[in-house]
Amino acid sequence: FIPEEVAMKESNKNLLQVLDYVHQLLYIADIGDLQREDDGCGVLYGIIRDNAYQIKNQVEHEIENHKKQKKWDNEEW
Repeated sequence: FIPEEVAMKESNKNLLQVLDYVHQLLYIADIGDLQREDDGCGVLYGIIRDNAYQIKNQVEHEIENHKKQKKWDNEEW
């Protein structure tokens, strides 16, 4: 979640929003894995978790690129 009062370019806000979604996906995968009743759901939650980590790594890479290119406008994040 990005507070409204934070002044930031939309492109950077989008990256942070993706990170927020990734954290939600990881949470859902963890809870779902604990509550699942069959192996098929375990496979599904494993796929969700694997893909969420791939997305997370790519987003973090993009954020670092934005910082290096001086396109990142809020160092608090």
